[in-house]
Amino acid sequence: MSLILQYLDDMHVFMDKNGDPRTNPWFLMSSPFPTLIICLSYVYLVKVLGPKFMANRKPYELKNILIFYNFCQVIFSAWLFYEIGSGGWFTGRYSYRCQPVDHSKNPQTMRMVHACWWYYFSKFTEFFDTIFFVLRKKFDHVSTLHVIHHGVMPMSVWFGVKFSPGGHSTFFGLLNTFVHIVMYSYYMLAAMGPQMRKYLWWKKYLTTFQMVQFICVIVHAFQLLFIECDYPRGFVWWIGMHGVMFFFLFKDFYNQSYNKPRVRAKSPPPSTTNIEKEVMYKNGLVKNGFSSSNGHTNGGGPIARARPVLPAGN
Repeated sequence: MSLILQYLDDMHVFMDKNGDPRTNPWFLMSSPFPTLIICLSYVYLVKVLGPKFMANRKPYELKNILIFYNFCQVIFSAWLFYEIGSGGWFTGRYSYRCQPVDHSKNPQTMRMVHACWWYYFSKFTEFFDTIFFVLRKKFDHVSTLHVIHHGVMPMSVWFGVKFSPGGHSTFFGLLNTFVHIVMYSYYMLAAMGPQMRKYLWWKKYLTTFQMVQFICVIVHAFQLLFIECDYPRGFVWWIGMHGVMFFFLFKDFYNQSYNKPRVRAKSPPPSTTNIEKEVMYKNGLVKNGFSSSNGHTNGGGPIARARPVLPAGN
């Protein structure tokens, strides 16, 4: 037990020593364990506790709540997109080829640092996507892709805010918040009811849009493996591999949802006469148009009328 406590104490010392001094004192930033516990609790809630709770209950009707929630997510995502862009990407201060982390307390720099922290919190609000699925008993929506995507992101973003808030990897946040503006707009319209269905023809393209996002993240991150840039190489791999993982998860979802082979229409069943003939041929009752019994011809005459043969078991 003492070894575990010593290990935890050493970890805290390491975090405080190597973490960004601007974000170290901020809420949930001193240690990764609170974030890890929240993420694990989320997985347990939506995969175990929630389904058990709903087992003998009717699905909740959450139409108005869903509309309000998705509207709030659209506004929150739009604000984050604006803040991340105004903190660097829209101002000309950030380079798309190589952007080191600015460790100063310049007001413009701190705007980006605060945007990173709020982006981290947005990953927790997204947990409600899954919670609402469970409360509505849409358990098929609580897929491996969905749970991994939501369960991993808070922990992933925590490391960025803790050690390198700002810089090259915030491009991921810029793209992701823009995608979420579009995505939550779709969810909000879908929550309004069947009358909105005719306006939601672009669902398939939303998944494509998300995959394009991850391709951009992969290319943007891994370019630093081939050029000199004062940005932590570990975070290059961290962000790039996240892009790779999520791309293939979304690609698998796309293939299962939209590239399923079409089921061929079954040919009409053969007539009773054809069934009779087929069974009689198999049993040696008919050979070349002549009746037979146990393989021997019956008088050598043609069959005037086939005997009905019932399927086995009838």
